[in-house]
Parts: sequence; structure tokens; C-alpha cells
Amino acid sequence: MSSNPQHLSGNEIRTRFLDFYAQRGHQILASASLVPEDPTVLLTIAGMLPFKPIFLGQRTPEFKRATTSQKCIRTNDIENVGRTKRHQTFFEMLGNFSFGDYFKEQAIAWGWEISTEVFGLPKERLVVSVFEEDDEAYAIWRDQIGVPEARIKRMGADDNFWVSGPTGPCGPCSEIYYDFHPERGDDNIDLEDDTRFIEFYNLVFMQYNRDASGNLTPLQNKNIDTGMGLERITQILQQVPNNYETDLIFPIIETAAKIAGIEYHSSDENTKVSLKVIGDHVRSVVHMIADEIRASNVGRGYVLRRLIRRVVRHGRLIGISGEFINQVAETAIALSESAYPNVRKRETTIKAELQREEANFLKTLDRGEKLLQEVIEEVFYSLEHDPLYPYAPHPIISGLDAFTLYDTYGFPLELTQEIAGEKGVGVDVEGFNAEMQKQRIRAKEAHETIDLTVQGSLDKLAEHIQATEFLGYTQPTTTAKIVALFVNGIYQEEVSANELAVMEAMTTVQIVLDKTPFYAESGGQIGDRGYISGDGIVVQVEDVKKESDFFVHFGRIQRGTLRVGDNVTAQIDRAGRRRAQANHTATHLLQAALKTIVDNGISQAGSLVSFDRLRFDFNSPRGLTAEEIQQVEEQINTWIAEAHSAKIEVLPLAEAKARGAVAMFGEKYGDEVRVIDFPGVSMELCGGTHVSNTAEIGVFKIISEAGVASGVRRIEAVSGLAVLDYLNVRDKVVKDLSDRFKVKPEELPERITTLQNELRTTEKQLETLKGQLAIAKSDSLLQTAETFGDHKIIVAQLEGVDPESLKSAAERLLQKIGNGAVVLGSVPEADKVSLVAAFSPEVNKKGLQAGKFIGAIAKICGGGGGGRPNLAQAGGRDASKLPAALEQAQSDLNSALS
Repeated sequence: MSSNPQHLSGNEIRTRFLDFYAQRGHQILASASLVPEDPTVLLTIAGMLPFKPIFLGQRTPEFKRATTSQKCIRTNDIENVGRTKRHQTFFEMLGNFSFGDYFKEQAIAWGWEISTEVFGLPKERLVVSVFEEDDEAYAIWRDQIGVPEARIKRMGADDNFWVSGPTGPCGPCSEIYYDFHPERGDDNIDLEDDTRFIEFYNLVFMQYNRDASGNLTPLQNKNIDTGMGLERITQILQQVPNNYETDLIFPIIETAAKIAGIEYHSSDENTKVSLKVIGDHVRSVVHMIADEIRASNVGRGYVLRRLIRRVVRHGRLIGISGEFINQVAETAIALSESAYPNVRKRETTIKAELQREEANFLKTLDRGEKLLQEVIEEVFYSLEHDPLYPYAPHPIISGLDAFTLYDTYGFPLELTQEIAGEKGVGVDVEGFNAEMQKQRIRAKEAHETIDLTVQGSLDKLAEHIQATEFLGYTQPTTTAKIVALFVNGIYQEEVSANELAVMEAMTTVQIVLDKTPFYAESGGQIGDRGYISGDGIVVQVEDVKKESDFFVHFGRIQRGTLRVGDNVTAQIDRAGRRRAQANHTATHLLQAALKTIVDNGISQAGSLVSFDRLRFDFNSPRGLTAEEIQQVEEQINTWIAEAHSAKIEVLPLAEAKARGAVAMFGEKYGDEVRVIDFPGVSMELCGGTHVSNTAEIGVFKIISEAGVASGVRRIEAVSGLAVLDYLNVRDKVVKDLSDRFKVKPEELPERITTLQNELRTTEKQLETLKGQLAIAKSDSLLQTAETFGDHKIIVAQLEGVDPESLKSAAERLLQKIGNGAVVLGSVPEADKVSLVAAFSPEVNKKGLQAGKFIGAIAKICGGGGGGRPNLAQAGGRDASKLPAALEQAQSDLNSALS
């Protein structure tokens, strides 16, 4: 091994790290997905996260030692990306882990060996830190490794003590830093000085368990968790000034610079920041989409969308006007494919998602930037006319304006902040949040949903009752014992029909049995319905849900009194079960047909299996054509007619995946899984109920196909007897229309087309009449014109005039009065306000612009708007404020033109 610094590529560094630890008994494991198993974390943010269940004692490790290069994403410091040397959203964490095997002495020795001998870092350039109370680690570094005391720094708990949470495993850390300026000496070393030091290797010694009181007790099995930032060690070995100029990222930056027609090293600092943002974010989005994250407005999908939009925005800042992100993404894919082959395998999906998001956001950006510029101009206009100017408060965009940009034009708040910040303008975020809350209240459903969960009560009873045994795969009925009763989540020893009768009509009883044939809602399939009966007892079961290991039966007591400990008979509605089985199997066939006919990369994004229909959501960048829908439908009905028998097995998860079973992305599976296999057609991991032969489905019919979110499509369909119900309804509708139009069913399309054409003609005539009526009404306003110097002003309200006609009336009035200003308002329909302003050139010369003027007036009515200096329109939501708005317009014009 070399003792000189190694100039290695990023790929070589990754390989040497993994090989070093593999030679020392560590199992090399592939990087986990960026979508973590841990439901408390949105994205994989650390190299140790996939091993958290092992560290917490929730899972037994397969290996005592492991080493990984783990993909990670963090966005908490996103505003620093490109502005500092080493802030990134996407990074790789090289790590070696010991699960109750070796500990401090070996971890420190290997950490020093790989740093100094494998990577050749000069020992005199390395500084280490230890937890201030960890004398053991301090002694190992000093006495065994030989690091001078002056270059071993004791640090506090905030820096050098790792915790998994308020309670649980924890322990001290020790870090290795690289010193860029050893010539400054060892006196008063400050490891916070990032111009001199960079931390590149962190060793965590997990040796304690912390209880709720903060007390530490030694762990029986001590663990090692380390992390070496690949980008940081690459920066050091390649001797470049920051992480972005390493061969892991810089080729992406060069691609973006080439598209923009610029050169990175000769660019100004702002341009370099934009190029670095593009380089970093494109790595992130490529890997996120490769790990099946789709852009959306919530959760990790929102993180993806935000990163894509920042790439597009910074592309605009460096002079790229059109679509470019896929050209840059190709470089990122090429850089990553040797270590992460899935990025190349999912290239088509990655580029389709990026192209769609980029195209959509470019439209938003064009529209939103223009509107935002008008808002910013208005802010400065108002500021300049403030009596306190230039001592007026800092310019700020109102929460309402920021929310209008977001709500009406899809312009994200953080982008408004970013662009406004570049102009020295702030944003009222509290006001924005207040407007957002108002919208949530307005959008709330009229009815309230009562949460009848019994989880809290069950947690208290879990030690005293056994988990429910599910028999429903093979038994439609069984005898059982009532082990718990609840009413609205409150535990009861007994509940009678009479008691529920005096409560609210929607009150139900929740019953937990020791065993049940009822399927509990899971995997998209709704819970079974049926009855629970006994001596003088009848309960109609309307739904079944699973809480932990307990099946909770929601029902209404029709007769008798239920008591904990009673023996009862539980019986499902067999007809409903058969329908649910048919729809669930049909859902599996639907996914198989979509993969076969449309795109093998299609994956499930959600589903609903009920008694009367099925719904299947899937990831797709486009809608299906009519021909594809027909082909999918025909393929499924062919499989049904071929009568494929089901083969159902319980297998180890690894074996099931090896056989090709399809797993739903993001679903958590145990060590053993249930496999539903229709050989040659479909094989999926599924806990639901299914037909034993596809022929039992009968027939399949697609009802609709539509988009439900960005990149997500939804198919709704029916099968079996539900198809007959569906066709009967449509047949009745067709017969009714035929009778009304007095034509044969086959003549309906032509007759409807004729009526639509006639309606459009009538609507055009009506619009013309409306305009003529508005002009007739407006002519009477000429007598109300007031004169101010050389200008005439008309401010008035016209009743029931639509926005287009109001605009025509304002233009006609201005034409007749010549030099002046016209402001008209109307309430064309309930709770909607329409406003228009028309100014002559002479009025514009007075400093008045119609767009800014009417936008400010519209705010009084809870709205906004804008337009050209001579003609502009606006709207509002509060019709009661229109008189006040027009009065303000009159006052402002009088003051400005007097």
C-alpha cells in the first residue's frame, strides 16, 4: 500500500473502501433505496439508516460485519447548496459496521490505516476529535495510533455524542479531519474553521442505552457505525477547492455550462453557484426517480418536484431558455451507472418524468415570473410613495400576493422568496400561511369524520389478550370468542342494542374476536361484511380493520347484548366476498396486462378493491390511448376465458422475489410472504383474497382512465356481476335518451352533435347581445363623467355584466370621453367581482398605470389582477366590498388627476 497521497477517481475511491473492509471480513451490501423502510423518515439521510432496526434490537443481523456505499439525500440546508464548499442534497456515505463484533480499538486502527495507507493522506495533515468524556478513545489515538496530543481535540456532546432518539442506543463519536493548512501550527486548533479543516470520517461507538430519565447503561452488544463522505474524501484526494469540482459532479456542471454557452472557471460567482446547484440537484433527481419516487405536491414527491424546479430556475439564470434537463441528466446517469445500474435500467422513466416536470414548470415559470415582476414593481412603487421614504420599512411582498401566485398560478412560495430575494424584497410568510389556512378551511368537507380507532385502548389490553387468528382464506364461518368490546374507542364489558339505540344514529360497536373469517381492510381491499350472532344476539358487521395484530369488527347490534367472553358465530357475506375476490384478482391481471401492452416499467401507485368495482393507480408519464385501453381489456378477458388456476404459497421473501413475484413499491414485507401466482400470467406478493381460477371472474370492463396526479394515472373497472350492473345502467340511459330525442340508439351521437352546434351558435348570439346590452347601459354613464383639469373620470358599477362585456364597455366609454380614466365594476355571478380600468395616454403620463391601479383596487374585494398601462382587468371574491372598492378608485383618481 502507498504512503503517498493517491489521486484517485471517485469510483476508484468507492471500490478501494469497500474492498479494504471486505478483506477484513465485512460483507459488501448494496445501497438501500432512497425510500427508507423507516416510516418516520422521508428519505434515506444517513448511511446507518438501513441498519437502524439492528441497532435498536428490532432485527437480528445476517452478518456481524458489513460495509456499504449508501446513497443519501438531505435538503435541510438546501439554500447553502452551491454557496459553500461541501453542502449537497445528494451524497454517498461510505461506511463500515460492526454488529456486536469488533469495537473502538479495531475501528480506530482501520480508520487510520485506510486514511493513511490506502488513500495515502499524510499523517501530519490529520487531526482527530473525541467525545470529551471518552478517555478510552483518546488513549487509543494517542498511545496506539501515535497521534500527537495537540492534534487530538476533545469535543462536547453536541458534536461528538450520537443518539438514536430520546431513548435507546447511543454512544460517543470520534472524527478524522483533514488539515489544508498544517503550516498554521497546532496551537489553538479550531475544527469549526472550514477554511482549514474538513471532517471526512466519523466513527460512532454505540456502547450505551439511554432510558427516559437520561440514565446511561452499557449495552450487552456494542456496535460500530462509521461514515466517510465520498464527495469529501474525493475533494481531498483530487486536490480541488470544493466537492463540486470533483469528477463525481463536475462533468454534470460542464454539460450545463456547455448548453448555456459559458465556461465555468471564467464565470462570475453567481453563475458558478447556479451551475453547482444544477450539478448537485440533477444527481439527486436522477437517483430519486430511479428509486421510483414520482413528483407530486406532498412528501418525498414534493422534494423531487422542488429540486427539479430549482434546476430549471437556475438554468434560466445562466441563460438557458428552453428544455435542457435531460441532456444534463444523461451525464449524471453515465457517471452513476457503474455503481448503480438501476439508473440506466430506468433511463426511459427518469427522462420522461424530468421532461414532463420541466415542460410544465417552464409554463408556470413564464407566467409566474411576469406576475411576480409586476408585484415586485408594485411593492417598490408603493414604497417610493410612502411618506417615510427612504426611511420606510424593508420592501415586502404581502402574504396574499404570494398566496395568489401559488394558488392561482402554481408558483411555489420558495421560488417567490428566491426571486424576490434577488431583488432585495422579502415575503410575508406568516401572511402566506394564514391565507393557506383559510383555503384549507374553505375546502374542508361539510361533514366531519369521527375517528373510531381503538388502537390506544388495544395497546393497553395487548398484554392480556391474544392476537386475532385469521381463518378467512379457507373458512367463511367460524365460532369465536369476544375478547374486547369498544364504543367509539372506549372499552366496554358489555354493550346492548338498547344502549346504542339511544346514542347517535352513526354510533357503532367495535368487536375484537379471538379468531375470525372476516378479511380486514388491507392492501387496497376493503374489509368483509357479514354477521356475528349468538344466543339472542345479532350484529351486522359493516367493516373490518386491522389494528396491530387485532381484527376490529365495526358493526350495529340489531338484537341482544354483547359481553366480553361470549361465544359467537362469525359469518361473512359470501356474495360480497366473491365479488371482492373477483375484483382483486382482476386488479392483478390488470397490472400484468399494462406491463405487457403499455410499458413493462409500469408500477402500482395505489389501489382499491371493493365489492362493486376496482381502482388501480399506476405510474405513467402519459395517458393510455383508446386502442391501448381496448387491448388491455381484451387481454384480461382472454386470460379469464383461458381459466388459469391460482397457485398460492407462503415463501421466504428472497425466494419469492427471485422467482419474479411483483412487490408493491414502498410496501413493508416480513421475512415470509404470501405469493399469488397465476402461472404464465401474473405473480404478486399479496395478502388479499382471490379466486381459485380466473374463469370465476366472468368478464372484465374498464370504465375510465384518467390522470390523478403528476405522473400517476388511474383506471377504474368492474368485473363479474358488477359488469352486468354497469351495462344495465348504461342501457337504461341510452333508452331514455332515445325516447327523449325520438331517434334510434345508433343515431344518438349525430343528434347530440347537432344540438351541441346549435347551442354554440346560440351562446355566441347571447354573448353578442350581452355586449350590446352592456354598451347600452354604459352609454348612460357618459352623463356622470366628472372633469378634473383636462381629464374626465367615470367610476361606476354595472349590474350583471360579464368580464368581457365590461371590458368592451370601458373601452367604448374611454373612446367617447377622450382624455381620462374609466373604472367599472360588476358582479356577474354570486361572490364574484369583475373590475376593469381604461386610462388614456395623458393619464399614463401622470404616472398612473391601469394594471397596477386596478390590481390594488381589487385587493379590497379579496382579489387581484393586472394588465397593460392603458387597459387592465381584475377580479375579487367579496362582492359586498365592491362599492367600497369603487369609492377608493374614485378617490385615488381625483387625487392623482386634480
